[in-house]
Amino acid sequence: MSLKAILIDDEDLARKNLEILLNDNCEGVEIIEQASNIIDAKKMIESLHPDVIFLDIRMPRGAEGFELLESIEKRDFFVIFVTAFKDYALKAFNANAIHYVLKPIDVDELVSAVTKVKEAKTLFTDMPENYSTYFDTIKNLSSNLQSNGYGKKIAISHTKGIKLIETKNIVHLEASGNCTMLYFTDGKRYLDTRTLKVYESILNPKEFYRIHKSHIINLESLKEYMNDDGHMAILKNGIVLPVARNRVSSFVKTLKQL
Repeated sequence: MSLKAILIDDEDLARKNLEILLNDNCEGVEIIEQASNIIDAKKMIESLHPDVIFLDIRMPRGAEGFELLESIEKRDFFVIFVTAFKDYALKAFNANAIHYVLKPIDVDELVSAVTKVKEAKTLFTDMPENYSTYFDTIKNLSSNLQSNGYGKKIAISHTKGIKLIETKNIVHLEASGNCTMLYFTDGKRYLDTRTLKVYESILNPKEFYRIHKSHIINLESLKEYMNDDGHMAILKNGIVLPVARNRVSSFVKTLKQL
């Protein structure tokens, strides 16, 4: 599959470096234009209709990239953010299932992001209404970045697109191999391809606690903690989950601070 791409970065050297890496490592990516500011970028996107844009998230004051996306009326393209942000910001990207590569650019990360966009494009071709949800996740990403990476919503990719869910509706999460099963307040459950470790990093630790190598619980869903026959967390819905012995002390301390 081919992708028409526009590179947007205020640094000429950064755009040139990205161009070389794409040409050398990402088959099927056609760079149709480059822009150094959001005014030119907006005109290019609206006239050339790219499949994907590579967008520097700090050009130069941080919010410009999001302002650009908000200003475009017909949003039927994908975004791969190119960013120097680290730490908490990565939680926001991962929580929203948004594609990104870190500066300095790692070739494997770049190839992975391009591959994921190609896969998403295949899905969205048959269901273009998914673009609306996709850009909702980007708007949510912006909000999450402003709240140190932890937001009220996270995005889950599935076979038909992307689903935005409110974290308050998650009761608990359970490891399932390299995937995670999410259990919701309405009784439904969903298997996501991200690991429990990823979820541990993207969920607010003031709201969610990893009680075991296989379990994370929403503290709002906890009814009581019992230690008379092992260490167990009893949820409001009646589910009983084990608390790992090496996590008991920290867990009890957390509960006393609620």
